[in-house]
Formats: sequence, C-alpha cells, structure tokens
Amino acid sequence: MVGTQPLCYCKNLKLIDCEMVDTDLAFEKSEVDAVITTKVDSIKNPLSGRICVPEAGEVIMDDQLAKGEVMIGGLKEVKATYTTLSEKNA
Repeated sequence: MVGTQPLCYCKNLKLIDCEMVDTDLAFEKSEVDAVITTKVDSIKNPLSGRICVPEAGEVIMDDQLAKGEVMIGGLKEVKATYTTLSEKNA
C-alpha cells in the first residue's frame, strides 16, 4: 500500500502482514484489525479495532470517537493471536 490517507473510512477491514510504503494519515475513521510489517509514517484516528505496526512516525488521536488501538513493536506476540477460519472451525 502506498500513498497519503490510505484506508480511511473503511468498515470491517482486516489486513494481515501488509506492507505500507510512504503512507501517512492512514486508517482515519476506520474499523480495522491490521498487522502491518513496515513503518507507517502516521496513523490518524482509527475508529475501532487494533493496528499493529513495528514502527510509526506519528499516531494522531484527536477525535474523541476514535477508540482504535495502535500497538507499536512486539509483532511476534501479536501475530500469534491471529487464527485462520479453518483453525476456528477445527
């Protein structure tokens, strides 16, 4: 994923091991569960869910309705919590 303001205003967005390059102001007002494998320049006001990144240049949380969680670093532990649909049904 490349660009300014990517993946804003999304619902039920799920990203697994996604690479983001030169991305800023990402995920604004989005309902998202994401594991990002590269640095994100900035993340702004995720509405809900969890975003896991190894590094973020800036996290902007200036909207009271934005309740999304941004976890920086520790991706190995976070990745272990994700399961595939087949694992859930087993």
